[in-house]
Amino acid sequence: MTFLDHLRFAWVHLRERKRQTFLTVLGVAVGSAMMITTIGVARGSSLSVFLKLIDVAPHITIGADRIVQEVPDNLLGIMPGRIAFVRKNVTTDRKVVIKNYNQVIATISPIKQIVDISPYVTSKLLARNKNRFNACFARGVVPSLEGEIAGLKKNLLDSEALSELEWTPNGIILGSMLADKLKAKYRDTIVLVDKEGHEYPVMVVGRFRSGFNTKDDREAYVNLALAQRMESLASNTVTGIGLRIADIGQADALAARIEKLTGYDTKSWSESNKNVIDFYNRNGIITLVLVSFVFVVAGLGVSSVMTTVVLQKVKDIAILRSMGVQRKSITRIFMLEGLIIGTFGVLVGSPIGHLICDIISRIRFAPSSAGVVSADRLLVAETPDVHLIVIGFGILIAVISSVGPARKATSYLPVQVLRGEVG
Repeated sequence: MTFLDHLRFAWVHLRERKRQTFLTVLGVAVGSAMMITTIGVARGSSLSVFLKLIDVAPHITIGADRIVQEVPDNLLGIMPGRIAFVRKNVTTDRKVVIKNYNQVIATISPIKQIVDISPYVTSKLLARNKNRFNACFARGVVPSLEGEIAGLKKNLLDSEALSELEWTPNGIILGSMLADKLKAKYRDTIVLVDKEGHEYPVMVVGRFRSGFNTKDDREAYVNLALAQRMESLASNTVTGIGLRIADIGQADALAARIEKLTGYDTKSWSESNKNVIDFYNRNGIITLVLVSFVFVVAGLGVSSVMTTVVLQKVKDIAILRSMGVQRKSITRIFMLEGLIIGTFGVLVGSPIGHLICDIISRIRFAPSSAGVVSADRLLVAETPDVHLIVIGFGILIAVISSVGPARKATSYLPVQVLRGEVG
């Protein structure tokens, strides 16, 4: 028998049971559509977080912790037979900082991949507006340098806030949720209180909304000089340096290179947010595994249809066998039936999955402050490779599900069937 003969037999068997075949094909189609939609939404959810992480944080951060320890500036000297000692008291609560940050910037400036460099000082404070209090992290920056580093410029709700901060020494840009909690509006004066209880009146010159609820609820930007004063730091000292690079894919390699050049602990955005990235990747894999069971159920449906066909065609199979048709030909016929069901199912399910993804991507809702990321839509990352993977997986499941019934079809002896001992 030729392949066309096998295919003709398989098609006739399925056509004779139109309703059952239709329902089985529909089961495979639903499984395909569900899997495409779930993969698209899961990938989109992870991609949304990754884009936000890239958008609201420096691509590379140079921290204050040293990898290569400096020689203390109060060390008198090292000589054979003599003991070096210090003449100043060592304070254990001293803030870890980058001294002479301009020298560090000069060291990394020749690297062509670096687009922007912005030094900063972080300070943990209490923000007060009349009778309202809220803890916050103030980030002291140079406004002209910080705008592009972490997407601050495009996240501003007041477009001129950065330029206004530059010529307002005691200005502050608040996260949108922090501003709402403090009921602070443009040009309002609020008070920042440090851990020693010192108060610093500042004027609100703008707000920003990054889409990361934790950042919008806790962070604020002030001028670098003010932050240095609040932290009692020298003018040539910062707590970190943020970098923006041209190719985000080189962040890890470039961070390692900068760490060797400067001697300071340097991390890429992916290293700094490894826990968040691992969490979303892990959730995506778990979701994919769970949805794969929909295909398993569809496969059981295929197996059920094939078993029924085998039981109904026992005599036909016996006649074919007695006419000299080989067992492998019988097996091929029933496996082709599984292939036909699987192919039709995934070819119907693929466009349905695309349609569902398109509908989901168009849905808009009110942003929520309950989660990690604030968004008014679900990002769906639907790519051609998803459809190809689902189509291949669906066909494979359908074919595998037909193997058992196909072997059963060849297990009957023609003589027993024709005598009425089977079926």
